[in-house]
Amino acid sequence: MENLNLNRHISGQFNNELESVRNQVMQMGGLIEQQLADALSAMAENDLELARKVIIKDNEVNEFETKVDQDCSRIIAKRQPAASDLRLILTIMKTVTELERVGDSITAIAKTVIENHGKKVPSLIGLENMGQITMKMLHNALDAFTRLDLNAAIAVHNEDKKVNRQYESILRELMTFMMEDPRSVPFVLNVLASARAIERIGDRCQNICEQIVYLVKGIDVRHATEEEINSLIE
Repeated sequence: MENLNLNRHISGQFNNELESVRNQVMQMGGLIEQQLADALSAMAENDLELARKVIIKDNEVNEFETKVDQDCSRIIAKRQPAASDLRLILTIMKTVTELERVGDSITAIAKTVIENHGKKVPSLIGLENMGQITMKMLHNALDAFTRLDLNAAIAVHNEDKKVNRQYESILRELMTFMMEDPRSVPFVLNVLASARAIERIGDRCQNICEQIVYLVKGIDVRHATEEEINSLIE
């Protein structure tokens, strides 16, 4: 943090306010990591009780987003931050929005588990693999945010290619299921919904990493190519 001068303010209270919102993001991230792990376990084990628990706890994710946004808006109004401080607050606000959307995708996975209970649903190893990749991406993206690690953020950003390849493979498998047994279409569509939700989590992790790049380098890379982003590696 020191290299961005984020802890060098005349006002000690300002430091505390910035640290408080950062800590809230990390707490929110920890909650969402657990939510994702639970949702994937519920999907793998067809665990209805765990799926319901995931859905209920999504309210806590939403409360975190609201609280952090309110605190950041209050800091902007009160402190009128500039330079790296303003980048930090903007990054936090955008990051919690992305995390809340990760929470929505996790809830979608849990709801699909409930909808598919007792039905003959195709079992896909690729779906579990994709879930594990995104879980690692989420953990590493949050770790990069905590440490303001530019290179780690870019590494996570690059990982999304694996998720996309796995998603395309799953789509092909599901199409085969539907062609072989048209009666499976409703169940296959539910599995597809889970696959899409997991794929979107990978996209959200990418977006968080782009915000980390913006915070550390002051460069907006949301529409940059992979080569342009990789050129920033230190």
